[in-house]
Amino acid sequence: MKLKTSYSAREVAALSGLTARQLQWWDASRVFPPAIAPRRTTSGGFTERRYSPVDVVELVVLADLRRHGFTPADLKQLMDTLRAYFRRRLSETLDDAGEMRLLTDGRRLFLRTRQGHLFDVLGDPTQPLVTGEGLPLRPVTGRARPRRKKRKAS
Repeated sequence: MKLKTSYSAREVAALSGLTARQLQWWDASRVFPPAIAPRRTTSGGFTERRYSPVDVVELVVLADLRRHGFTPADLKQLMDTLRAYFRRRLSETLDDAGEMRLLTDGRRLFLRTRQGHLFDVLGDPTQPLVTGEGLPLRPVTGRARPRRKKRKAS
């Protein structure tokens, strides 16, 4: 199996469940810019957005969070906070073996360090919570959406 170095918006949409229009809007509003931005061509059109394999993993997770009620503004704040305060990409917080793990209670997003400190990513990421006991936290994960089978016309 040959691994791809980049994916088109159409391929990302099929894997994540997002639409190409959502990806375009997320790029324009800086929620999630593609690895290779569209450029104007000499003929007046534009090249297509291209996403790296790591981008695809992160977009699948963001799409899953979106389906669970997190707004695009929440997702942008998540990405900005991970970069600014924790110097991490989202993909680096998805593995239990990493330095930090992204968790959710279904309404909020938390980052747990290997030392056990818990940060409210959408609240105040500068201060660890005094206690996280009693919070029903589960790891944030994402799975590629299975392709829908086309129905045959009757």
